Amino acid sequence: MSKNLWMLFTLLAGALLPIQAALNTRLGKVAQNPVWGSAFSFLVGSIVLLCYLLVTRQNAAWSALKASPAYFWMGGLIGAYYVTLLVFAFPRLGPGLTFGLVVAGQMIISLVLEHNNWLVQEQTPVNFMRILGVVLIIAGVIILRRF
Repeated sequence: MSKNLWMLFTLLAGALLPIQAALNTRLGKVAQNPVWGSAFSFLVGSIVLLCYLLVTRQNAAWSALKASPAYFWMGGLIGAYYVTLLVFAFPRLGPGLTFGLVVAGQMIISLVLEHNNWLVQEQTPVNFMRILGVVLIIAGVIILRRF
């Protein structure tokens, strides 16, 4: 698959995140508990992924998974924090500010990870233009907050 197609799918995934947050927030209201909204979201996602894996008959390298470092498993914890936090933040901050802050946080940490070659495929040193890009995103968040 071409890089442009991957970029399009990634843009679509980003576009779906505010919709997911809105749906999870509403689910939490129906459940009368925001954390249950997040839990149901994870449950539905897990069921869909397991069905996909069963239908496509994809296997996991179980021995390699057992031998992997414990911190590799933190992704689920981070995902639970992220989805649950958004259920609380979305109705209080609104979609623009919520996801402006999410993107700013993602970009800051992405620069740190790439610069230090932590958890990434290849090192990408920080330079002026990359920092400027993050500064512009932060400026956008400030503008969203003020206006």
